[in-house]
Amino acid sequence: MITHLQGRLVEKTPTYVVLDCNGIGYWVNISLHTFSKIPNTESLKLYTYLQIKEDAHTLFGFLEKFEREIFSLLISVSGVGASTARIMLSSLSPSQLQSAIINNDVRTIQSVKGIGAKTAQRIILDLREKMTKLSSETLPTDTPSSHTYKEEALSALEVLGYPRKVAENVIHKILSHTSTDFSVEELIKQALKQL
Repeated sequence: MITHLQGRLVEKTPTYVVLDCNGIGYWVNISLHTFSKIPNTESLKLYTYLQIKEDAHTLFGFLEKFEREIFSLLISVSGVGASTARIMLSSLSPSQLQSAIINNDVRTIQSVKGIGAKTAQRIILDLREKMTKLSSETLPTDTPSSHTYKEEALSALEVLGYPRKVAENVIHKILSHTSTDFSVEELIKQALKQL
């Protein structure tokens, strides 16, 4: 298994990055949480999880080991795939997710698009004990400058499986009802709550 990648950041979007490691470009899927924490530097190290299926090998990357551990635990739950786990980590931070599971907070977990009551309860039942054992690592919190990126948000929502027209309507509604200057991850989080 590929446990981490370190290299030059070639491309960065809300749903994936491309890392050049000694001349080989790796497409690495990321969550909004990781996207928001990637510093504006050329060199980047990501902890990775390699998912192997019959028809694809998919790399998922995380800036923190803690987020990767949460991701691994989530996909161990029956009915929670890698895409669902990534949406959960895009909607809630790893520590919010850990806290919700430990505190039996079904409502918070259900607030994630695509998670129903039964799935939320199964996640809590399967992971509550394991989550209490995890300890969050503290890393420097570098956040990129805030900008409004409507197109990036739209393409991220498309990658997450939402129809472009529906996503456009939701983003338009969000932007027209507020004067706040959203960053890409904030805009996507707001849209995920309404989709």
